[in-house]
Amino acid sequence: MAIRSVSRARVLVPVGLLVAAGAVAAALQGQSGGAEGRPQMSVVADTTSSAPPVVAPAAPVTPVTPTVTPTAAAPATAAPTPAAAPATSAGTAAAALHSAVDRAEGAVSVAVTDLGTGQSLSYGGPGHGFATASIVKLDILAALLLRTQDLGSTPTAAQRDLATTMIENSDNDSATGLWDEIGADPGLDAANARFGLTATEAGQDGYWGLTSTTADDQLRLLRQVFTEDSLLSPASRAYIQELLDQVEDDQRWGVGAAASNGGFEVKNGWLPRDTDGLWVINSIGRVERDGHELLIAVVSDGNPTDTDGMDLVESVARAAAAAVTGG
Repeated sequence: MAIRSVSRARVLVPVGLLVAAGAVAAALQGQSGGAEGRPQMSVVADTTSSAPPVVAPAAPVTPVTPTVTPTAAAPATAAPTPAAAPATSAGTAAAALHSAVDRAEGAVSVAVTDLGTGQSLSYGGPGHGFATASIVKLDILAALLLRTQDLGSTPTAAQRDLATTMIENSDNDSATGLWDEIGADPGLDAANARFGLTATEAGQDGYWGLTSTTADDQLRLLRQVFTEDSLLSPASRAYIQELLDQVEDDQRWGVGAAASNGGFEVKNGWLPRDTDGLWVINSIGRVERDGHELLIAVVSDGNPTDTDGMDLVESVARAAAAAVTGG
């Protein structure tokens, strides 16, 4: 299949809030055919082909009482001034994430964890398999490094060259080369079984961009890349992180919108489907937010245009990040 990479510059805007897990019911888009292509124009969606999701919390939101550090006592002669209510609450956080997800014209799902506090969130798209598009390139590289570790070796210079262009530039020919190196779909499935990705199935017949996955599985993959609880060696993890940190500037949209200081590593994927012309838009990575280190995965499909999908992914990432950090 003719696959070409493309990139789009995005504006990063942080927000803040807190929420519990929920679920999204959305019209499922066709998963056959399709190749990642250059979004040179907006694709107008058939408004009857995808219904807006209906959000129903899977569990009640558990309010969290913020800890307040007292200031110096006021003079005895002065009447105390009532403190203003916190701008962020569990209820408003739930509403913010609900609103972000409710914008989807197809399906969207997010999974996030705070590596410092251990708080995690998974929201939307229950039972829905999302095509990976180019986020699978991170999975391909992780599988390659696991394979070389098993052999007691390191990637060759040629493999490193392919890995660099595959991750930093989202080059598809490089991805195909490394796909073959890991043993194609059986090789990816075998590596993912070891990584604990239970809901990811590799694309068939060379269509690696049609690998099916979930936000939860992508979060498991990010843990392999960014935490010590991993099958990948420290050297392998550091190598992947370095490449993700050097993704070309105009591909640095997506979950990085949740960062508060511009610190993030990211891999994005975008794909117009042959079956309906609607867009798959995905983003996964690590972000730094107000002193917190977060792993975030947002996957979506059924987007009328690439820009719609990018905006959706960024708004969901911001709301979910705020949810686990308390705003």
